[in-house]
Amino acid sequence: MVKVYTIASGKGGTGKTTVSVNLGTMLAQLGKETCLMDADIGMANVGLILGMQDVPVTLHEVLAGTAEIVEATYSGPAGLKVIPSGISLQGFQQADPEKIRDVMGELVKKFEFLLIDAPAGISRDGVVPLAVADEVILVVNPELSSIVDALKTKILTEVVGGHVLGCIINRVDQEKTDVITKKMEKVLGVPVIGIIPEDTNTRRASSAKVPIVIKFPSSPASLAIKRIAADLAGVKMAEEKASPTAKEGFVDRFTRVLFKKKEKQ
Repeated sequence: MVKVYTIASGKGGTGKTTVSVNLGTMLAQLGKETCLMDADIGMANVGLILGMQDVPVTLHEVLAGTAEIVEATYSGPAGLKVIPSGISLQGFQQADPEKIRDVMGELVKKFEFLLIDAPAGISRDGVVPLAVADEVILVVNPELSSIVDALKTKILTEVVGGHVLGCIINRVDQEKTDVITKKMEKVLGVPVIGIIPEDTNTRRASSAKVPIVIKFPSSPASLAIKRIAADLAGVKMAEEKASPTAKEGFVDRFTRVLFKKKEKQ
């Protein structure tokens, strides 16, 4: 039976989409039939992260009624199936977010796991993914603004009849995990299901448009994501030791700087 998880955050910039992409990739690596759908039809990023920004058909066309969901489904890393949203303003204007329910009705027949990358913040477009999922997973940073906004998202999820499974704390100083976990659980009132440490390899993988769990599988962030995925899949994993963070070479630095310049243009 398919399990549907919506990955949400209260604010932008928490690393939610990066977590969604890597979690989906890891579930696929564990042998689970997994699909990742970008439900952020206004500010889509899944396609950008995976280098799929130029695909001919996206969720926009499906929600506009001009394409079938199979046409907007692409093969991603490790066999992950990806349904990106488009990046055009016209496509956003034509898309009807209410049709996500119909799309999900087709997808749940085909996969073991369906991950929905929800829009950040509280908006009309973001309500449907919170309501239709079996469970919602919050991605939050260990800072006050992120925690407060995540709490708002949790409350909204409960108002629309959804359920929050727990939260993933992203970009954490590894020396403060115990203290942060206790504070987060107390404030949000949900369990912490995973902690992803700050990892410079995350940026390097992003610049290469490759999930960190594939490009740097033994990095601290990759191993953390692997543990979360294994828990969700009910798979026992042998404990692995993280390898030292690789030093950034000239090519990596050049790629990172070039990538940042393109983003600003």
